Amino acid sequence: MAIHENLLGGPPPTHLPDDPEPRELLASGTAPADVAAKYPTSSLAWAQLADEAYEGGRVIESYAYARTGYHRGLDALRRSGWKGHGPVPWEHEPNRGFLRALHALARAAGDIGEKDEYERCSTFLRDSSETAAETLG
Repeated sequence: MAIHENLLGGPPPTHLPDDPEPRELLASGTAPADVAAKYPTSSLAWAQLADEAYEGGRVIESYAYARTGYHRGLDALRRSGWKGHGPVPWEHEPNRGFLRALHALARAAGDIGEKDEYERCSTFLRDSSETAAETLG
């Protein structure tokens, strides 16, 4: 038996490929809008834009940024073999941009009264990564 075999029979965890350039630019203080413009497929850049807009009281902008990051992340997950369900571990750093965008989308959806989307995204986050749901609140 392989050491990493899933004994519960569910899909294996999805690990997005590492894309260090956007993460490094953001960590060095480059504006998220500049990073998103240079790396438009980076869920992390969009998630950070969503967080900044939300913190600034611009919930609709936060929703739009989060939705973009979420969809960019879904595209990346599918390219990595994800079949629409299964773990997306927070512990794998390249997954965090998608998980942060998903959290931001749930948060903004809740604030604008999109109850169904809030519940769907919150459940999706928890199903993808219990650690992400706990870490992001």
